[in-house]
Amino acid sequence: MTKPRALPLVLITALPAVLSAGLALAQTPPDFSAPVADPATTSPFAFAQSGMKAARAAEAAKAESGARVIGGELADPGEYPWQIGFVINGAAGADGHFCGGSMLLDRWVLTAAHCIHMSDDKGVYRDINPKAVSVLVGTNSLTDGTGDLVPIEAIYRHPDYIGSEFDNDIALVKLARVPNAAFATIKVPDAEFGDYLDQPGVTTTVTGWGLTEGGDHPEDLHEVQIQMMDRNLCNQAMLESRAEEAAKGFGYAVKVFGLTDEAAYSAWDALVAGVKPPMSANMLCSGTFEGGKTACSGDSGGPLVVSLQDGSFIQAGVVSWGLSGVGGKGCNESAPFSAYTRVSNYLPWLEATINANP
Repeated sequence: MTKPRALPLVLITALPAVLSAGLALAQTPPDFSAPVADPATTSPFAFAQSGMKAARAAEAAKAESGARVIGGELADPGEYPWQIGFVINGAAGADGHFCGGSMLLDRWVLTAAHCIHMSDDKGVYRDINPKAVSVLVGTNSLTDGTGDLVPIEAIYRHPDYIGSEFDNDIALVKLARVPNAAFATIKVPDAEFGDYLDQPGVTTTVTGWGLTEGGDHPEDLHEVQIQMMDRNLCNQAMLESRAEEAAKGFGYAVKVFGLTDEAAYSAWDALVAGVKPPMSANMLCSGTFEGGKTACSGDSGGPLVVSLQDGSFIQAGVVSWGLSGVGGKGCNESAPFSAYTRVSNYLPWLEATINANP
């Protein structure tokens, strides 16, 4: 009988290395009214496969836009050795990259469910074909020929993930073999330690090859430091801003239907009561109140990590979704925060899936 495999955990005594007293609000309140990116129309795989990413990168090059993860900087060679990239087989360089992930064990990758699950032209959701994609391991460059492109054996999406939503946005990918390149695995927290990580002010780092300022797509891995933010405050900011926008149209409807004040307030209360908070308890909110530091298209599935006192790192989140740009396209470069799947909520599922598929 195969011995169950345990994921690398950390003890509750290993507190985050940086825990600030709090964050100050920017003088100018950020705009939270931008819509959330729609998973039904923003599949990273479809975006890369269509050639639209290459076209956008060409436009960005003409505009001489900055080549960074939004608000970030170039990662040092060999830094963040658990980072991997998903690339479409046969696609050239950075244009074939569509998502990130992290090495949990020598043949297991953690990523976002929306990276490997998408709708077809008939609106039917299905997992991508594992044979169409490889995983790039052991390099911070998409184009210099280093690292190892590893085939995929199987994809395991969380059973409660729904393609039209972002809740339970987590998946495991089993590699066909151990990578022939230097890499490291990343630790993940249990539920109790996850509560310690999810405190406002904890410094986090997000890494990836995602689109940058102006829509450029970098060839080298970039990083950006942000901070944990109170999920309730993030939800409140988004809901209040959207309610303000919705109230404009609601006021017009009240006049058209000739509602009394009492009837109008009752209808408004019923409308607001039916709105779900954008971020569920399965999500982390991380960013900066001043905005301009965030994950973007192509960073999806990548790790949000926290540095511990002993110099090691632990993965708190998986890049999931953010506020969309103008017209609901791309990402909002001034967004003050993004949402990340809360890894600690899924440790039992991660361990059960890995142990059931030796």
